[in-house]
Amino acid sequence: MTTPFPFTAVVGQDDLRLALLLNAVSPSVGGVLVRGEKGTAKSTAVRALTSLLPEVAVVPGCRFSCDPASPDSGCPDGPHDGGGGGASRPARMVELPVGASEDRLVGALDIERALAEGVKAFEPGLLAAAHRGILYVDEVNLLHDHLVDLLLDAAAMGASYVEREGVSVRHAARFLLVGTMNPEEGELRPQLLDRFGLTVEVSASREPDQRVEVVRRRLAYDDDPAGFAARWADEEGAVRQRIVAARELLPSVRLGDGALRQIAATCAAFEVDGMRADIVMARTASALAAWAGRTDVLAEDVRQAALLALPHRRRRNPFDAPGLDEDKLDETLEEFSGDDDPDPDGDGGGPGGGGGRPQPDEGPAGDGADAARPAEGEGEPAPGGAGEQSPVRAAEPFRAKVLSVPGIGEGVAGRRSRARTEHGRTTGARRPQGTLTKLHLAATVQAAAPHQRARGRSGRGLVVRRDDLRQATREGREGNLVLFVVDASGSMAARQRMSAVKGAVLSLLLDAYQRRDKVGLVTFRGSAADVALPPTSSVDAAAARLESLPTGGRTPLAAGLLKAHDVLRVERLRDPARRALVVVVTDGRATGGPEPVAMASRAARLFAADGIASVVVDCESGPVRLGLAGRLAGELGGTAVTLDELRADSIAGLVKDVQRRAA
Repeated sequence: MTTPFPFTAVVGQDDLRLALLLNAVSPSVGGVLVRGEKGTAKSTAVRALTSLLPEVAVVPGCRFSCDPASPDSGCPDGPHDGGGGGASRPARMVELPVGASEDRLVGALDIERALAEGVKAFEPGLLAAAHRGILYVDEVNLLHDHLVDLLLDAAAMGASYVEREGVSVRHAARFLLVGTMNPEEGELRPQLLDRFGLTVEVSASREPDQRVEVVRRRLAYDDDPAGFAARWADEEGAVRQRIVAARELLPSVRLGDGALRQIAATCAAFEVDGMRADIVMARTASALAAWAGRTDVLAEDVRQAALLALPHRRRRNPFDAPGLDEDKLDETLEEFSGDDDPDPDGDGGGPGGGGGRPQPDEGPAGDGADAARPAEGEGEPAPGGAGEQSPVRAAEPFRAKVLSVPGIGEGVAGRRSRARTEHGRTTGARRPQGTLTKLHLAATVQAAAPHQRARGRSGRGLVVRRDDLRQATREGREGNLVLFVVDASGSMAARQRMSAVKGAVLSLLLDAYQRRDKVGLVTFRGSAADVALPPTSSVDAAAARLESLPTGGRTPLAAGLLKAHDVLRVERLRDPARRALVVVVTDGRATGGPEPVAMASRAARLFAADGIASVVVDCESGPVRLGLAGRLAGELGGTAVTLDELRADSIAGLVKDVQRRAA
């Protein structure tokens, strides 16, 4: 077994280490979500925490880690009478792979044995293994929706339920949920985001000395993991003892009325939804006091709890930057400071006390976690061109109705277009290919019934063989690629029109975030077309690119269409099951390149030949209309609508037109 990197040897990242340690002191805080760029020790710190946790007392032989002091009365391995005493084992961290199956997460029932022998043969999954430990999900924002739903259910109920055709198994599943993610790869569903007690933003240090120390320690660990860990054994032991002491002190911590008023006022001031934030802040502040060796919660505990518990809860939509206005936070705490603060000078007592932020341990200063970084695409010069204008701000986004691709696909699970999926309503049955996952009970019984006499059936049991089993076929929803092809030339440079176009794209980006789609953006202006946004699920990156989109110049329509067709070709190689919907935003003029009109027509016919669903948003204005966008839509094999019709109340009709043309 590989020796883990010592937790106390992690350089900097004080907020990350503190958040993890607070959950070790008080698991009821609710876990940690770690957001940050790649290569910032997110996974290293999480995996290193396990060795600091106290051992867990368990019932010997129980696969579900029941506590011998209060065993689960419904444990599938029970009943446990408590007469056999208890055993202890190290705390366990279980990793949930992003591509895990449902059976791997919740466990699997042997349906064949259940039908043929009438026994419950249950193989526990990762939720059972994580009970009373840590469930770690790397790249949690990429987790499939059906796994997210199962995690939400287990986190809410503290138990996992496995149901298969009338056979049911339940077991306890209380765990510390820790997730890491890179926001550039897409955001997390709001329901799961709220389940994380604390959130931490991490970034690489900009201090040369600290970066040198990171490299030095990593190289020393890689050369001799056991020797490196031995050199940090004393520091690890000290933190381990401090966690135990804080756990013992935690029940004695006093959360006074003054601190509670500050917590409630802070949550109200930042307009967070629901009451979970108040409860998490209270638990976090108490854990901070226990970690500092105090029995009273101070104002700085409440402040630090707010910085850890509120940033991810105050976001109204994925375009909002995470974080808190610390000046507003300080004003709120000062306004509602109570008289029952036992230490108004903020000295605190014990380890980690003092007027500053409680720290997990001493490390090199200046981690640079708050160093400002330019947004993606910021500071990059826009391509030149005649008539270039400064970027136009997007109009206020609106709630969009569903744009869907016609037909039935087989893409990744999502919430947009119809598709054959592993989850959804049952539409038929087939022979299983490989492992049986979703039994179609009626079809299985129907297949087995004619052979009962030949198989010598006696009694009430049904004689079922492997050949009788039928897999249920299901229809659900898939995620799609919505590729916008936007005319940013001089003919489209009217600021009001471009503002409306950007507002419409932002609205559909919000919808794509909720429906787990990919979104791409191709623009054309001047003499060429550019992929302003490669297909992505990151709405943050999409919004930033859209806001900085300049306008002006000639109209190379053919170049824009060819570039979009090339993007789709490459994307089909990467993700062949994901279907696309192309939205071309133009007035239909073509003035750039040789033979612009003829080239645009030939490029458009490529989309029709490939059967790609498309919509042309006609942005032509003025009393005289040439109808060029409508002609382009016909060549694409799609539908033309005006810019006004793209709004939410008109999109439904647009989709019907697309479907009619594809039928």
